Amino acid sequence: MKIGFANDHSALEMKRELIPYLQSRGYEIINFGTDTTQAVDYPDYGERLGNAVRDHEVDLGVAICGTGVGISLACNKVRGIRACCCSEPYSARYSRLHNDANIICFGARVIGVETAKMILDEFLNTSWQGAQEGGERHRRRVEKIMAIEHRNSSR
Repeated sequence: MKIGFANDHSALEMKRELIPYLQSRGYEIINFGTDTTQAVDYPDYGERLGNAVRDHEVDLGVAICGTGVGISLACNKVRGIRACCCSEPYSARYSRLHNDANIICFGARVIGVETAKMILDEFLNTSWQGAQEGGERHRRRVEKIMAIEHRNSSR
């Protein structure tokens, strides 16, 4: 599975620890983030990652900035992206299970590396329930979310 990474300067050190962690578990990593501590603008990297997920260059994405909020907002501006900002594993699991989230976001200034690893494990090891037998309600809800996006994309 290919995982895209996006980060700003505040999350560089965290990214440097998480990429080898995921590679050791067999994931291929594509880096769309900055590799410098010089201040950069997280929307640029969030959009890059969102485009890569949308265009199927990667299967899922990981986006990290100071809080995780800004980069998640940027990712979510790309049509077809469902990015969730999570600070603990439970929400990460259910963002995939119920919402078919395709990008997980968190804040390097909010959580530590070990919590980030737990979040990634839950996110990457969980499948969308809407794709499974009996998952109609989750499929219907995600379709409604995407319909909102479609209705508002031309305004």
